[in-house]
Amino acid sequence: MNRSTYAPGTAGSVARAAAPFVPLALFAVAGALLAYLWKWPCRFGGAWNDGTQQFLNFCYTDIYPLWWNEKLDQGMAPYFGHPVEYPVGIGALMWVIQRIVSGLNEPGVWFYDLTVLLMAVSLVVGVVIMARLALLQRRPWDAAWYALAPALILTAFINWDLLCGALALGAFLAWSRQKHFLAGVLLGLAVATKFYPVVFLGPLFLLSLRARKMPAFLYALGGMVITWVVVNLPFMMLAFQGWKRFYVFSSERGADWGSIWYFFQMKQWPYLGDSARLDTLGIVSFGLMCVAIAVLALTARTRPRLMQLCFLVLAAFMMTNKVWSPQYVLWLVPFAVLARPNWKPLVLWQIAECWYFFAIWLYLVGIQPGNEALGISDVTYFTAVWGRVLTIGIMAAFVVRDILRPEHDVIRQDGVDDPIGGVLDGAPDRFVLRLDPAAKREEAPAAPA
Repeated sequence: MNRSTYAPGTAGSVARAAAPFVPLALFAVAGALLAYLWKWPCRFGGAWNDGTQQFLNFCYTDIYPLWWNEKLDQGMAPYFGHPVEYPVGIGALMWVIQRIVSGLNEPGVWFYDLTVLLMAVSLVVGVVIMARLALLQRRPWDAAWYALAPALILTAFINWDLLCGALALGAFLAWSRQKHFLAGVLLGLAVATKFYPVVFLGPLFLLSLRARKMPAFLYALGGMVITWVVVNLPFMMLAFQGWKRFYVFSSERGADWGSIWYFFQMKQWPYLGDSARLDTLGIVSFGLMCVAIAVLALTARTRPRLMQLCFLVLAAFMMTNKVWSPQYVLWLVPFAVLARPNWKPLVLWQIAECWYFFAIWLYLVGIQPGNEALGISDVTYFTAVWGRVLTIGIMAAFVVRDILRPEHDVIRQDGVDDPIGGVLDGAPDRFVLRLDPAAKREEAPAAPA
């Protein structure tokens, strides 16, 4: 083999393959920079040291105060020295960054900056991965939504969500390439960072069942379980009390800002507003939505696309959860766009998310004694809460319509099936439930003459 002719050709091929993603990566860098600048009053003006000004300047972040709240300033190791209310993926990152910045001046600020840098890299990686997924759907520029969505710029650096987003998207890229165990490994890392990606097992199972591609699902499930255990087991064995804090905290947590259950409790609705029934109400309502999604997945005449079901189950999880923080919008953006890249409902949803972002901080000011005039009332705040629910519900309704009537699905044109589905793409249906007897008769093969 002639190296002089092979290497340039290979480099050229790589460059040509990477070229379409460079502008989107730059958009992601721009989005991260805008998100960092949005925090200017806190990061450079010191507003995050004032319990009112950080809200009035809309620059609040969880990252900076957690330097003290999680005892990182005292040199305590997450889980071992102090229980941390986050999964081990985030706690481990806290630990690593703590070791790096401990000897610096203003280590709390450095802790924030290095964490933000990592989240910015996660955003760029996530956007590039989403672009590769969107390219399979012949719409690579849809990834620009993830890079520059207004709600993303406002919420990107509130918490560690962008890292989990990159891992989850990486899992689906691996699935689309039929690397099922790798998909499970990345999904396991995502679940070890933020727990919500576990809901994606449902769509993978349902679609694999319908196409009878269960070995692919089982490989992914095995990869996820093994990875999650490998990552968590050292902490479970050596610091169990600290490790379990996240799970205990999640189970004991009450209805928090942003959730519909918080609205019901504040308005003292009968039954729905009963705090003693909160966990039951959340689990049952999410379970019912999952059953409906499962029925849809197994009865629709055309098998749904993987991204459609992922969007639906994640939207159901968010709408029924007892916590709905502003940055949770980051979870949904890539899946909403990949499920249904129609700009009108996406813009409507982004407006609702932005309104909620401003409303929550003004509401938190309004409930501070003496600052009522600076904030907003609960009546105004709850318009933002329900605005998110309604706009996500509208998008979900359109996705369901596209599943039931695939001719309306912009991805399924010219005979396209499920480009991101990997082993599912183009696979024949093997397990379908028909609720309509007439449909069964229509599909039954003709009797031999």
